[in-house]
This record gives sequence, C-alpha cells and structure tokens, in this order.
Amino acid sequence: MEEKSKDPLHGKRLDAILEELVEYYQGFEELGKQINIKCFTDNPSINSSLKFLRKTDWARAKVESLYLYVLRQKKKNEAKNGS
Repeated sequence: MEEKSKDPLHGKRLDAILEELVEYYQGFEELGKQINIKCFTDNPSINSSLKFLRKTDWARAKVESLYLYVLRQKKKNEAKNGS
C-alpha cells in the first residue's frame, strides 16, 4: 500500500500552481502586488513567467509559498461557509 504524501506541492506542476494563483488573484496585476517580480508586473504571461520561475529558485520559492497560503485561505473559507 502506497503512502500518500502530505505535501500539498507533491505532484503539483508549476504551470498548474501559477494558473491557480492567477485565477485566485483574478489576473497578474493582483498577483504582482503579492509577489513583486517583473515576470508578473511587466507584460506578464504564463509562458514567460514559467520560464523565469523554472530558472530562478528564490522566485519559485515565493510562488510556492504563496500557493500554500492560498490553499490555507481556501480551506478556511470552505470551513466558514460550511461547504
């Protein structure tokens, strides 16, 4: 029997994380306010952001950290709304 990883990032692709964050913050403008990096604030796109994040560890760490925060917020909202 396989043990399921408790890490919410386990098996999560960077593109899926980025798309979920863009959706949660309703676009790159708000996401850029959360993480002020050029790939989110200056002519942003999923592809250009992925290219930057894949080669820049500190930026990727910030994105993953924000993603974990968003997951906690969503869970809190679900608990509060009873769904």
